[in-house]
Amino acid sequence: ASGGSAGYDHKEMGITARGGWESVKRHFREIGVDTQNEPFTVVGIGDMSGDVFGNGMLLSRHIRLVAAFDHRHVFIDPEPDAATGHAERERLFRLPRSSWADYDTSLISAGGGVYPRSAKSIALSPEARAALGIEAERLAPNELIRAVLLAPVDLLYNGGIGTYVKASSESHAEVGDRANDAIRVDGAQLRCRVVGEGGNLGFTQRARIEFARAGGLINTDAIDNSGGVDCSDHEVNIKILLNQVVADGELTGKQRDRLLAEMTDEVAELVLRDNRAQNRVLAMERARGISRLEEHARYLRHLVAAGRLNREIEFLPSDEEIAERRQAGGALTTPELAVMLAYGKMELYDAALASDVPEDPYIATTLERYFPQPLRERFPQQIRQHPLRREIIVTHVVNSMVNRVGPSFVHRLQEESGAAAPDIVRAYLCTREIFGLVALWQENESLDNQVRVEAQNAVVTIVGRLVMRGTVWLLQHREALADLEATIRRFAPGIAEIGEGLGRWLAPHELAPLDAEAERLAAEGVPPALAQRVARLDAQFAGFDIVEIGADTGRSVETVASVYFGLGGRLELGWLSQQIVALPSGERWQGLARVALRNELTSVARGLATSVLAESPEIEDTEALLAAWEAKRGFALSRCHQLIAEMRPAAGLDLAMLSVALRELRALI
Repeated sequence: ASGGSAGYDHKEMGITARGGWESVKRHFREIGVDTQNEPFTVVGIGDMSGDVFGNGMLLSRHIRLVAAFDHRHVFIDPEPDAATGHAERERLFRLPRSSWADYDTSLISAGGGVYPRSAKSIALSPEARAALGIEAERLAPNELIRAVLLAPVDLLYNGGIGTYVKASSESHAEVGDRANDAIRVDGAQLRCRVVGEGGNLGFTQRARIEFARAGGLINTDAIDNSGGVDCSDHEVNIKILLNQVVADGELTGKQRDRLLAEMTDEVAELVLRDNRAQNRVLAMERARGISRLEEHARYLRHLVAAGRLNREIEFLPSDEEIAERRQAGGALTTPELAVMLAYGKMELYDAALASDVPEDPYIATTLERYFPQPLRERFPQQIRQHPLRREIIVTHVVNSMVNRVGPSFVHRLQEESGAAAPDIVRAYLCTREIFGLVALWQENESLDNQVRVEAQNAVVTIVGRLVMRGTVWLLQHREALADLEATIRRFAPGIAEIGEGLGRWLAPHELAPLDAEAERLAAEGVPPALAQRVARLDAQFAGFDIVEIGADTGRSVETVASVYFGLGGRLELGWLSQQIVALPSGERWQGLARVALRNELTSVARGLATSVLAESPEIEDTEALLAAWEAKRGFALSRCHQLIAEMRPAAGLDLAMLSVALRELRALI
């Protein structure tokens, strides 16, 4: 079990608060505030003797704690000094069984103080009234606590026990926490910008949704305080491993305990990585919520039909409510997306665990990445024989994947391709490795607080398009999924070569929009090399077909790529691809039609390049190859050029026009 004398002390590690603070940092980054370097105002629920509140209120030296309360006292510091407050809170945290009454009142700004909740009423100074945004000169303690909860501050941080915020549509009786009925407020009344939920059940789910729909930034308690549970999971799995090592006589009990202690920091970092990843995917899903609303709605319908989800129990909107939000230009809120994220992971976990995914030799290597470095180095054999190896592999893979692509990705691909979930997992992992996307994602994440969130989101969106297309390509070539390691070895070198050579092979008019995209990203602060690499990913996708054509024709990647992109420039294939991407895709059938057209264009491009190379096996020079091919297709070629020339000035090409263009191009093969 977790904990015990030889285990991880969550309060000492501060792991629950640190995990929740990752949520706070992410929310503030969305509004352009760096909590670790800029001052911000806070009101809190709890006191410094508590684990989640005490640790949480020490996680930034720039916290300006305006007010807080627990079951005994109300603390008010109208104009707090961040450094002074941090030092005094740290003293209280170290003081056994401290309360707000132990706070040195000489350090509190003018008009503040610490007041017992047992008082009949509390007189409020002009400074306190200004800080809390109220006019009353005297309030009963419960009324004052309501004013604290509704204060106009940056952050409301909950580190207490109890439910303090409900939705305006809910009664106190529905909440089921009678002890706090007198101080509970409504989500719509909150005046803070961000909520951090270190404690459980501080808000009802409806309250979270109400606050989020009014523009507030909030996740759920399950997301914000998952660090403690995650840490316990790691601890249990590590202890299972080390108990076997001790039983084998390779370690004594004392050595085991010492090793556990030595790994504390790395275990904490593994947990915090999960917290950051969950916040990242929720922020991305929220950012593209309107464009993905139909996809989200379809996934919720699927979960209901599969008997996995009861919308009423989870407070998720009905189809009618989603239609109303669509009409009003709204989307799912982050608290709703957080629930969908959990269901997406559970569904994929069940499908992957019931398959042979954890037995795949390539995927099984992820098992080691779950454990801290000392265990990977010293006990690789025992890790491979872990009794829960299948469950750990699947948990790790599913978390990693869904935190990158979102909860509805797998269902969308199942609808579009008919593929089974385990194959989608394999195809995704292959795509990720072939294009080296992990390093790219990590470089983008290293820009936190250096560039605007919108620029980082743009990078993630472009990479996401490649992930989708690459996964689909591999699903269409199902034989590639039989041996993932061989597939990665087959494609990765050629695709890397193509990424480096695009500047040579693409026609100037095809390269221009990619360079413009790179310049836009660079102007936002994305390093130029990363901006260019990301902007060219869409073109690099052709690497799958180029490598295959090379294998089929015995030609080098250099020759095939120069022919492939040379044809693309002559026949405006890049421009046609942009027009297909620009087609509306909000409705399911529109989306499927767009995918079908894009797949058809990819197929046509491959067929054209293959025909050029196959017709003149004796010719090596690209220009000569293309000239020989064109010479045999005079009339059909001029017809294609004429058709595209007519289409170019047209405003908003539709499905019919693009379908005709693709049919004419296919006739050239």
